[in-house]
Amino acid sequence: MPHVSVGSLIDVFAVLGALFAIWKGERAERTAATIVIVNIAIGESSKYLAPGSDEIIRLVNDGLTALVLLGVTVRYAALWMGGVMLFFAAQFSLHAFYLVVERPIDYYFALVNNIDFIGIIWCLIFGTVVAWRRRLRLVQASGAPAT
Repeated sequence: MPHVSVGSLIDVFAVLGALFAIWKGERAERTAATIVIVNIAIGESSKYLAPGSDEIIRLVNDGLTALVLLGVTVRYAALWMGGVMLFFAAQFSLHAFYLVVERPIDYYFALVNNIDFIGIIWCLIFGTVVAWRRRLRLVQASGAPAT
């Protein structure tokens, strides 16, 4: 039986959640989903392109992603984006703590990082479902056929 890591499963879940947001979301969800996909691509490629600097690249990657998503949050003022921002703040703090105290990556780091990233994707999915349902209600109220 092939071995699949938990991180790979979470990345697949994240990409599927982001693709769902691109498919059914509005502009805020699509923008956030694109940012999340870029975040995943940079995080995964850093393992292979710069394995010695993987931790610092992930710290900068998560920090820049949070900063760009802050702009999206301010621009669209979506409630679900507040949850995403809190999760990214926790993730950035986790990376910073391990970097500052020079603590090696351990089980606790992986557990908190994985739970945190799953929370980010669930916020994105939740926001997409809310936007999709709102759009369907507006279409039904207007009498036009739903898409």
